[in-house]
Amino acid sequence: MEEVVIVGAGIAGLATAVALKKVGVRALVLERTEGLRATGAALGLFPNAWHALDALGVSDKLISIYEPLFKVYVTDVKTKAIQEVRYDASKGSGDEQRLVHRKVLLEVLAEELPPNTIRFSSKLTSVETQVEQGSSICILALEDGTVIKSKVVIGCDGVHSRIARWLGLSSPVDSGRAAIRGLAVYPEGHGLNHEAQQFVDVSKRAGFMPLNSKDIYWFFGCKAPPKGADMGGDPNLLLREVADHLAKDFPPLYLDIVGHSDLSTVTWAPLMFRYPWDVILGNLTRANITVAGDAMHPMTPDLGQGGCLALEDAVVLGRHIGSSMSKRGEIEMRNIGSALESYTRERRWRAAALITASFLSGWVQQAGSSWSMRFLRHLFYKFVLVRAQSATRYDCGKLC
Repeated sequence: MEEVVIVGAGIAGLATAVALKKVGVRALVLERTEGLRATGAALGLFPNAWHALDALGVSDKLISIYEPLFKVYVTDVKTKAIQEVRYDASKGSGDEQRLVHRKVLLEVLAEELPPNTIRFSSKLTSVETQVEQGSSICILALEDGTVIKSKVVIGCDGVHSRIARWLGLSSPVDSGRAAIRGLAVYPEGHGLNHEAQQFVDVSKRAGFMPLNSKDIYWFFGCKAPPKGADMGGDPNLLLREVADHLAKDFPPLYLDIVGHSDLSTVTWAPLMFRYPWDVILGNLTRANITVAGDAMHPMTPDLGQGGCLALEDAVVLGRHIGSSMSKRGEIEMRNIGSALESYTRERRWRAAALITASFLSGWVQQAGSSWSMRFLRHLFYKFVLVRAQSATRYDCGKLC
């Protein structure tokens, strides 16, 4: 009998396992792949993420190797107009933002866990519940025939979560946009300032952000699946599609960065999200089973909050599960249901609000270059985006 089984060893899954360890709860993490997944190459971590990483006790390991971003320049490809958005990234300001390698974040979290916490090549095939001695027990069956019993199951299995489906949550919907992402590598150094650049055009949006002196994360968003997507996402075809067609009118610097891509990091994906009202009204927990991260609140990446919210989820969930512990260090079954309800109640409205804000942000920034959209975009960057930063200063609190 496991105390907690976490399905998925992504950001939400590993962070939740670390949070539970900190409050004295042992967890088993099931991961269907053979190793840690690093799809996406990099992600931005905003102040709310750093509050969560502080609570998890790992922020110093990342702050020591990644510099904060101070500003982003937004260029209209058609008009060449450039808008500057500044961030107060001074230490202790509460607005520090850093771009980190996704794989490094996963490794930092995994290093905090006891040996054998993560079980790789473990594909879930079914979830059931049954009553034993008056308490609800979760039964998980794996593809290799293994059957695991657990007091609690937490689905951290991504956008197409099996656990979310079991809870009855509606499937995520396609936003009508897709993104290509990659990591450019300059072995001798790229020589750029540590600043972000974005480019907007009719139905297109792109950008790049240095991670360090040699690596640059880049992305390209468009309204239709790129060529090469129907061939398993062939990275060579994706790069040619960006350079020769989709971004041919973009600045030479951006095209040079795309041309320096490490092919193993180049991916594409449709941008999915869950309707916010489904998060507010849907079953986020039932029979000692709940969800976190993208399994709960998939959203478009336009505010960079997907991974940040997953880290918040981990701390909040760890805090509430920790409150259901007995003096013997075991989960009290009579208390765990209310603990999970308290967790989902704390997360619903914040997740729904950021899903909405991210979708609207993407629409404004990628809707076109007519005079009205340019004016709307100017107002967005000057007033709305600055106010949206307040949501990224949210502090999810400590673990206990």
